[in-house]
Amino acid sequence: MTFKHLSLALALLLPIPVAATAQGTEATALPDIGSSAGELLTPKEEEAYGGMMLKELRHYDMLVEDPLLEDYLQELGNRLASRSDRPTQPFTFFMMRSRAINAFATIGGYIGVNAGLFLTAEREDEVAAVMSHEIAHVTQRHVLRAVEAAKKDQLPILLGMLAAAVAASQSGSGDGVQAAMIGGMSLMQQRQIDYTRSNEYEADRIGINTLYRAGYDPVAMADFFGRMNRITRTNSGGVQAPEYLRSHPVTTTRMSEATERATRLVGEGCTSAWKPKPGDAPGGEIQANCTPGTVAAAPRPFRNPLLPDYVSAALDQSTSSPSGLFDLARERLRVLTARAPQEASAEYLRKQRAGEMLSPAQRYGMALALSRAGETAQADKVLKKLAGELPATYWLTLAQAENEHRAGHRSAALAHYERLLVELPRNRAVSLSYATALVELNTVEAARKAQEILRPLMDAHGGDPAFQRNFARASEIAGDTVRAGEAYAEAAWLNGNAEDALRQLQELLKNPNLDYYQRARIDARIASITPSALEMRRRNQRESSTQFGNVGLMPQGPSSLPK
Repeated sequence: MTFKHLSLALALLLPIPVAATAQGTEATALPDIGSSAGELLTPKEEEAYGGMMLKELRHYDMLVEDPLLEDYLQELGNRLASRSDRPTQPFTFFMMRSRAINAFATIGGYIGVNAGLFLTAEREDEVAAVMSHEIAHVTQRHVLRAVEAAKKDQLPILLGMLAAAVAASQSGSGDGVQAAMIGGMSLMQQRQIDYTRSNEYEADRIGINTLYRAGYDPVAMADFFGRMNRITRTNSGGVQAPEYLRSHPVTTTRMSEATERATRLVGEGCTSAWKPKPGDAPGGEIQANCTPGTVAAAPRPFRNPLLPDYVSAALDQSTSSPSGLFDLARERLRVLTARAPQEASAEYLRKQRAGEMLSPAQRYGMALALSRAGETAQADKVLKKLAGELPATYWLTLAQAENEHRAGHRSAALAHYERLLVELPRNRAVSLSYATALVELNTVEAARKAQEILRPLMDAHGGDPAFQRNFARASEIAGDTVRAGEAYAEAAWLNGNAEDALRQLQELLKNPNLDYYQRARIDARIASITPSALEMRRRNQRESSTQFGNVGLMPQGPSSLPK
């Protein structure tokens, strides 16, 4: 290997990335006081990069975009984040469509949860345990600390590699050059593993405290670790381990420490022990036995002193999940992530034919699948029977309204929607579903009604592409082409299509009938979108990529507008 080849190889080694789930350096639970990691990016830049990532995920249709599930996940996350070490840190929680078991955190407080995590978890406490772990990655700034550590490590390691390689090349030993490079690369990888291990332990320690403060069972973290460990031990036949285990290695040390912390948190009156599975099945689970009346038997949400009392009280009230809501969310997610509604309904029907007793939540999922598959009459029977079995929740009423609309029973559907709108006047899921049903009627009167329903949500939910798409279509049918064009452009922007959004706004400016306020509003939006569009050009990230096709692209605009 010549010195020229050595220089090229060393140059290629410089940008070795640090995994997003393997962030940080110290093994201490203290905040990064004195660390310069916060100087790498400002909070505004962190938010911008995190938002850009979310738009790209949406662009390729990798997200589950359902208002009910999105609001449920965000409320669950807020309940945890408000009890974290940094309750004022903004967080955005989103659901990935993948059924692989995983969750991840990145800069700006963006935390992704795979659908597979919900489908694998047996209770909400286990999902909360994983989310509290990811929240700790954010509050401890593990991503930025990892980047900072990588920068500090790379130069001395590379210089050492260079010195060893030069010495070997002077002696004429080509094997020595390669050995020096391999040794340096191994050292870099080992340091990254060390960062991973220390940060995983740190996130466990801080996350389990957050979990307990939020009123969840701290044993849930150890329970989930135990289930992941069983998956590893029973994995055979070359089947790849779950994604969560590759990015969050579960060891006996982590399991025992999680058990010890849970026991310490639950206090006197509680014991925790490993209970083997019955029979000869491998594995087991950690169980905590608490006498009635202990803190662990009925955990209470911790009031974070860094938040005003009225904020904590509002969080307690808004995030107290009704009994069974987690089960409903899990079954809804099962239906929405199936390859087709018919596939989801067939799964439920197979269980029924096999003599398995479906729970109310599973029958809710079956009704959703049947409705989406066009079997609205069967879905109606299931939903009506569930009305007397499930706890009072608008999720069921909304499912009935949507099923009536699909069946063509307009008066019944509108009655359901109107009742929901009176009870929950600014609920995003209700308003979007009602507006969608009205838009599908394709009349000017219904479209104006949809505008009226959606307009009050503009400030709070203008960053939701589903909202912008519905508002665009309603405005188009109602004859408000300028508002329609702006909303279509905004939907394109939120789906990662910055250049497409820019083109639509520029076409709108050609309309000679624009008034002063409309023109000023469009000019301002163009000015704010242009930097992102230029950045996408520099990165050659085109919306109309021939490699991926038009996956997840929004409509280009109403038919009356130039494309």
